[in-house]
Amino acid sequence: MRFYRIVFAICFCVAANVCQTQAQTGLPSLGGSLSAHHTSVKLILSADTAKPGDTIWAGVDLKMEPGWHTYWKNSGDAGMPTKIQWQLPSGVTAGEIQWPLPEKLPPAEVTTYGYETETMLLVPLTIETNSNLPMGQVDVKANVSWLECKDVCIPANQEVDAKLNISSETKISANAATIVGWKNKVPTSFTNAFSVRAWWEKFSTNDSRPLVIEFSPQVITVAIVYTNPDFYPKASDQFEIQSATEKINAWDLRKLVKKYSGNWPKEISGVLVVEQGGRRLGFDVTVPIADESPTDETISSTENSPSMLSAPSLWQMLLYAFIGGLILNIMPCVLPVIALKILGFVSEARSEPRRVRNLGFIYALGVLVSFLAMAGIVIAVKDAGHHAGWGMQFGNPIFVVCLTTLVLLVALNLFGVYEISPSGKILNSAGQLASKHGAPGAFFNGFLATILSTSCTAAYLGYAIGFALSHSAPVIVLIFLTVGLGLAAPYVLLSCNPALLKFLPKPGPWMQKFKIAVGFPVLATVIWLFNVAASDYGARVFWLGAFLVVVAFAAWIFGEFVQRGKRKGISLAIVLILLVGDYLFALENKLHWREMISDADATTSLVNSADGINWQPWSPQAVAQARAAGKPVFVDFTATWCVNCNAIVKPALEKDSVIAKLKEMNAVVLLADYTRTPPEMTDEISKYGAGVPMVLIFPKNPDAAPIVLPQPSPLQLPSSYAKTISDALDRAAK
Repeated sequence: MRFYRIVFAICFCVAANVCQTQAQTGLPSLGGSLSAHHTSVKLILSADTAKPGDTIWAGVDLKMEPGWHTYWKNSGDAGMPTKIQWQLPSGVTAGEIQWPLPEKLPPAEVTTYGYETETMLLVPLTIETNSNLPMGQVDVKANVSWLECKDVCIPANQEVDAKLNISSETKISANAATIVGWKNKVPTSFTNAFSVRAWWEKFSTNDSRPLVIEFSPQVITVAIVYTNPDFYPKASDQFEIQSATEKINAWDLRKLVKKYSGNWPKEISGVLVVEQGGRRLGFDVTVPIADESPTDETISSTENSPSMLSAPSLWQMLLYAFIGGLILNIMPCVLPVIALKILGFVSEARSEPRRVRNLGFIYALGVLVSFLAMAGIVIAVKDAGHHAGWGMQFGNPIFVVCLTTLVLLVALNLFGVYEISPSGKILNSAGQLASKHGAPGAFFNGFLATILSTSCTAAYLGYAIGFALSHSAPVIVLIFLTVGLGLAAPYVLLSCNPALLKFLPKPGPWMQKFKIAVGFPVLATVIWLFNVAASDYGARVFWLGAFLVVVAFAAWIFGEFVQRGKRKGISLAIVLILLVGDYLFALENKLHWREMISDADATTSLVNSADGINWQPWSPQAVAQARAAGKPVFVDFTATWCVNCNAIVKPALEKDSVIAKLKEMNAVVLLADYTRTPPEMTDEISKYGAGVPMVLIFPKNPDAAPIVLPQPSPLQLPSSYAKTISDALDRAAK
């Protein structure tokens, strides 16, 4: 194969020179085929104006016609890489080409690495500080030669140029964001992302030897899950790592190495290619080769990276899921249900232990059934080709309206406006356990606790949910059920230990007052949900308020005249007329509850908050443009339904110390409003975690990876989280 590639290279160079001569002299082409390019090439710059000492980026953009392709720096079993010969003014120097991650192109005979449709080769251009480069406009030129292939391969070249102004200041160009977008496709060295090791599997046979490469993804700031690994090797004159990859298991690869001269290599370099959340990512790796399978040594994907954590396992994520579920019990969003459970335990404290235990199990069943339903929704969303996220149901206005109405009815019941007392037939139909007094309430409390808990993201929970969302349906179900077990565990433990119930106060008249008192935090939950609905409907949310008032009036009539009065038939008819009319007039005719306000209006209402920070709406383009200008970027992913976002993160961002730090750094501050769970924002969140709150800080260095702040704990003070933000901003400024 190496002999044919040498011959191919000679032919390529001869043909390229012929093409270049024809282009310069105007001679007719050989048969007309060599002069017909199937690839358009142009040169763009990241800056229109640069000053001495600056380093700007040049992008050579190649757009191929459908079916045609060009090649990567290591073309594989055939082909030739694209070459750039610069013609630069004195005082401007070009660096090495930065190659975007290629595709593996597998025709029947050979496997190559290349690009289809479009690619952009990036080159840093440095304007020397002490050069004699005159101020004003200069020409940046290059001769680009490439090989374009479809059914046949045709060498081609073209002169490209761009204008650059040399001045005392720097001004980015309109193409800066495009260049940053392509820079994000260049493989990077991702510290602590992987551990890598390689060893010879067998002795050589006729200058061929099998090599095993083992990759182990690490637990980093969040549980990012990678799949489908491959290895694209760096080219070498002494040996060739063949393109074909044999997968031994999920993370062990076998490659065949052919030696041309010298000794067998002691190390290999190349790009680890993985998939994550539907995207392909590349990481530069250099790893020594052991003579046999290593047992202890682990080599990282970077030469000087810190010590590694153990690879994420399902058992570890299940532990995180259980702990996250436990922590949800002390989150503000679940506090009303906790109060209801305390009341239930007090009322049953002197009952038969078996009945108390059964009620605890029924509560747990309500939690688990609800989490199982959520897992089913997540799986359905993923199967439909969309990204799923924790709390995504709060982005559905119909869900918010229904939940607001349901929680209002719970509050009215606690205030004694009406009573819930199902008949014996209903209870009997629920089965032997549910036939006992209090079973429907226990099950409902489990359901309500689950629904309200999804608006919060507890510590450890983000790791587990992020892991689940990137795996198959059985793993999603298992992780979600484990979170449910954690949420229900304290109550099951309490109900199974009657001795613990002795510490609770005795039932008495105070319980009725406590029940009414519990109604107020539940009513506060109604107000919170109403605020969430306001972000969906804008000024039209007034009609949701009107709808809830009529629902409350109908509940009062039902309790006062149907349950406790004499004219039950007439009263029940009035209740039904009120509810049907209320629904048709308020929800359908006025609120238009299935139609939200526009995204632009919703974003503006959140972005224009007066907290001393010049917030701008988030978009991938806004991040790319700011990074191209060499500015640090601060992104707050938040939502109106996220309790920790509004109770901890938002007050932390309003601290004078944080505001001063952001202004001092001249950071671009972006607000990502996840209230309505827009798909592109879900895609971005899935790269780093599972849900909100999430704070990302992109350092001033455009090549540095973003800093992902840890999610606040439920009991953390805003001042403490402000210190966490300030420390991260200090790191990003370097």
